[in-house]
Amino acid sequence: MRLVVVEDDEGVGEALVAALTARGYDVDHQRRGADVLAAHHDYDAIILDLGLPDIDGLEVLRRLREVSSVPVVILTARGGERSIVTALRGGADDYLVKPPRIAELVARLETVTRRASRRPRAPLDVVTRDVRVDLVAHQVMVAGTEIPLTPKEFQLVQILVERPGTAVSRQQLMDRIWGDSSAAVSRVLDVHMAGLRAKLDRPGLIITIRGFGYRWGI
Repeated sequence: MRLVVVEDDEGVGEALVAALTARGYDVDHQRRGADVLAAHHDYDAIILDLGLPDIDGLEVLRRLREVSSVPVVILTARGGERSIVTALRGGADDYLVKPPRIAELVARLETVTRRASRRPRAPLDVVTRDVRVDLVAHQVMVAGTEIPLTPKEFQLVQILVERPGTAVSRQQLMDRIWGDSSAAVSRVLDVHMAGLRAKLDRPGLIITIRGFGYRWGI
C-alpha cells in the first residue's frame, strides 16, 4: 500500500515515514498541501496534518473531496471539538491527535482502507430526466444544452448527485464547500442555491427538506 504523510515538520514527518515503512508500507513525505493536491491519485491513503505552511489542512481536505475519495486520516495537534467535527463532516475518514501511537495509527489506516475498498464507485455521469451531470468534465447539460455554473454552484450539484434521492443537510453542504456553517455562510448557501435552481429551471429536481436540507430528485 502506498501512503503519503503530509507534514511540514521535518522531524515528525521523517519519523512517521520510518515507522510506517518498517511496517511494510511504501511511504512518501510531502510538506505542502499543494504537493498532495497535485499527486493524490498516486496514493492509496493520505495522512494529513492541518497546520501546513501554504494551505490549511481543512482546505486541502475540501479540495481533495471535490475530486477524490482517497482515504484521509487527519493527524494534527488540533484537538478541539470544532476542528474534529469540521474535518469529519468535511470528508475525513478518521482523526488522530498528535503524538500518535503507531500501532493505533496503523490499525486505523487498515480500517479506513478496508472500508474504502468496499465503497461503490461513484458514477461519472448522473442523468435525471433531461439533466445530465458530467462529474469529470464539470459540466451540466439540460435538454442537451450546457448550463454555465459557477464553481460553487457545481460543487452543490456534485454533492447532491453523489447519492441521488438521499437527503443532504445544509450543514454538510456548508462544511464541505465553505468549511464553515455560520449564519453568514448559511445566507450565502441560500443565494447560491437560488441561483442554481434558476439556471437549471427544473422544478422538483432539487427538493427542499424543510428544517434539514436538500436532495436531488430521481
